[in-house]
Amino acid sequence: MQQPQNTLALPAADVAKKTGDELSGMADRRQMMLRAPILPLLIKLALPTIIVLLVQAMVGVAETCFVSFLGTDALAGTTLVLPVLMLMQTMSNGGIGGGVASAVARAIGAGRKADADALVLHALVIAVGFGAAFSALELLAGRLLYRTLGGTGDALAAALTYGHVVFGGACLVWAVSLLAAVLRGTGNVVVPAAVTLGSVFVVLPLSPVLIFGVGPIGGLGVAGAGVAVVVYYALALVVLVAYLRSGRSTVRLSLAGRQLAWRLFADILRTGGLAAIGTVQSNLTVMLVTGIVGLFGIPALAGYGIASRLDYLLIPAIFGLGSAALTMVGTNIGAGEIKRAERIVWISAAVAAALTETVGLAAALFPRVWLGLFTAEADVLATGSLYLRTVAPFYGFIGVGLLLYFAGQGAGKVGWPVIAGFVRLIVAAGGGWCLTAQAGSDLDTLFRVVLLASVAYGAIPLVAFAFGSRKAPPRASVSSTIAETE
Repeated sequence: MQQPQNTLALPAADVAKKTGDELSGMADRRQMMLRAPILPLLIKLALPTIIVLLVQAMVGVAETCFVSFLGTDALAGTTLVLPVLMLMQTMSNGGIGGGVASAVARAIGAGRKADADALVLHALVIAVGFGAAFSALELLAGRLLYRTLGGTGDALAAALTYGHVVFGGACLVWAVSLLAAVLRGTGNVVVPAAVTLGSVFVVLPLSPVLIFGVGPIGGLGVAGAGVAVVVYYALALVVLVAYLRSGRSTVRLSLAGRQLAWRLFADILRTGGLAAIGTVQSNLTVMLVTGIVGLFGIPALAGYGIASRLDYLLIPAIFGLGSAALTMVGTNIGAGEIKRAERIVWISAAVAAALTETVGLAAALFPRVWLGLFTAEADVLATGSLYLRTVAPFYGFIGVGLLLYFAGQGAGKVGWPVIAGFVRLIVAAGGGWCLTAQAGSDLDTLFRVVLLASVAYGAIPLVAFAFGSRKAPPRASVSSTIAETE
C-alpha cells in the first residue's frame, strides 16, 4: 500500500511516533470537550476569537472612517457593498465554514482521525469553488445590484470600484475562512485568532496609505481600501497553509487528490449548505432593507449604513461564542453525549443574550457616541439615531438567534434557525416594503418592522429548542434535540 505523502521521507519509527503524537493530541482535545466544566471551557474557547474579531471589526470601523474623509458618496458607496461583502464573509465563516467545523468536530468526537485530516483538503476545494462564484457574480451583476439598492451617480461609481477590488480576492477570503474553520473544529482557536489579529498590522496601516497616498505614491481613493483587504487575506492564507502542512496541527493538510470523497463533501455541505441559506437570509434582509432606506435619499442611506454596521459588530462576539459552542456540541454529539450537548446550548445562549443586550442598550441610550465616529451631518445622524433607538434595545434576540444557529450546526441540524431567518426576511423586507414603499409610511415605521423581525429571529428557534429538549429521551438522536425540524 502506498504510504501517505507526508511520511515518505521518514523512518518507520519516526512515522509511528509522529502518528502517535497526533492521535494523542486529538484524544486530549476530545476529552476536554467531553469532560471539562462547560462555562469555563466555553469562555476559554470563545474569548480569544471574540477579542481578536472585535479588534478586526474595529479595523473595519477605522477603514470606514478613512473612507468617510472621501465624502458622503464614497461612504454611501461602501454601504451598498457592505451587505454583499458581509454575505460572503458570514457564509464562508458561519455558513459553509460552520459545516466544515461541524464535520471536523464530529469526526474527532467519533475518533475518525483519517477523515478529520481529509476534510482539510475538501474545505480548500470548496473554498475555491465558492470564491470563484462570488467573483464572477459581483463582476457580472454588481452594477445592477448596487443600483437596485439605491446607488446612483458617484455613490454607484464608488460601490463598483470598491466591490470589484474586494470581490476580485474572493477565493482568498473563502480559503482563509474555511481553513480557519477546520482549526476551530479541532478546538484550536489560538491560531485562527492570531491570523485574524494580523489584520491590525496589515489593513490598519496600509488602508490610509493606499486610499490617500503618501509622498510620491498617489492615493487610489476608495479602491485603496479594497486593495488593503485583499493583501491581508493573501498573507493570511500563506500562514494557515504553512501551519496545516506542518506537524504542529491536530489535523494536517495533504494535497493528495486520492483523499477526495463525495461522502466528505456531503458531510460538509449537508450542514453547511443549509446553514449558508441562513447567512443568505440574514444578509439579504439587510440588503433589502438598505434598498428601502435608499428611497429616502443618500443621507438616509449613509445614516442607516453606519448604524447597521453596529449590527455587524455583534457577529464577532457571537461568532466567538457560537464557534466554541459548535465545536463543543459537535464533539459531544459525535460521542453520543446528548444531554451535555443540550446544557452547552442553554449556557451559550444565556451568555450570548446577556452580551448582545448590553451592547444594544448602550447604543440605544447613547447613539451618537457610535455615529459620531463617522459623520457630523445632521440628516445622517438623525437616521442613524432613529435606527439604534428603535432596534438596538432588542439585540438580545439577535444574539440568541445567532447562537442557536451555530449550535444547530454543531449537531448537524439548523432547520429552526433557517425557518426563523425566513420569518425575519419576510417581516423586515416584505413588511417594510409594503408599509413604506407602498403605503407611504416613514422610516420610523420601517425600523419598527425591523424590530419585530429581530424578535422573531431569536424567539422562534429558542421555543423550538426548549420544546425539543424537554421531550427528548436521554440518549435521543440529534434530530430530536438540537432544533428538530422533521
